[in-house]
Amino acid sequence: MAVRADRRKRRGVYAIKAARHGPCRIARRRPSGIVSASVPQETMETPMPLKPETRDKLKTVSTATITTALFKRGLRIQMIQGVLPLDPSKPTMVGEAFTLRYIPAREDLNPITIFNDRSHPQRKSIDVDCPPGAVFVIDSRKDARAASAGSILVTRLMKRGVAGIVTDGGFRDAAEIAKLDIPSFHQRPSAPTNLTLHQAIDTNVPIACGDAPVFPGDVIVGDGDGCVVIPAHLADEIANEAIEMTAYEDFATEKVMEGRSIMGLYPATDPQSKVDFEAWRKAKGR
Repeated sequence: MAVRADRRKRRGVYAIKAARHGPCRIARRRPSGIVSASVPQETMETPMPLKPETRDKLKTVSTATITTALFKRGLRIQMIQGVLPLDPSKPTMVGEAFTLRYIPAREDLNPITIFNDRSHPQRKSIDVDCPPGAVFVIDSRKDARAASAGSILVTRLMKRGVAGIVTDGGFRDAAEIAKLDIPSFHQRPSAPTNLTLHQAIDTNVPIACGDAPVFPGDVIVGDGDGCVVIPAHLADEIANEAIEMTAYEDFATEKVMEGRSIMGLYPATDPQSKVDFEAWRKAKGR
């Protein structure tokens, strides 16, 4: 028994027995001084707040450009797969990730009466915990058979100043959510209540959303193509590089519209393209 308890302690996982008909909660603690070899130290530390100037820069660049900048750094799976905006006409969404993790619902622990508990992870995170300016990111295991949230909850996030919401599942009241003044991204509409299949189990922990890893504080950017996750420690340099890349892309687009070949222009493998770009940039004030 002592050996078993010691193993559990070393793993840093402690199970807390749920009250009858109450939520099953699992508390996790990383033992002091231990850092996973597979996760960079900068990812484990509390990220620095997103700088206002970085936020503003990211609002002017596309997720397509950002994914290329991430690819140059060896990051290939940062695009959240299978999600699209409910209203593509809304401005680009930018904010730090605040996460909610669902697991498959166990019926005896996930009745409708669970919402009597004001500490319920979904309700508390939406009503209190998710900070203004953040993006609320939900891990629904890519399962849209039951809703991740509905219009009343998304309205609460909007009124609290949250920058947007993303789920790899679906929203109920999707038409109403699309009209709200908050960017929202999902897989497809889904009418059944979240309790049908999803059990809210944890908040602001690392999650998977649409096969992308999302750590709390990572920067989420969403536009008409979907949502990309920028590791927090790379946000400033990605924003700066994406601004530069966007300027060249605008130049290249203009030249292609004029009839120029893409060969040597995009990408700029011809030295003359770089010379022409600098002249264009000077003329355009870019």
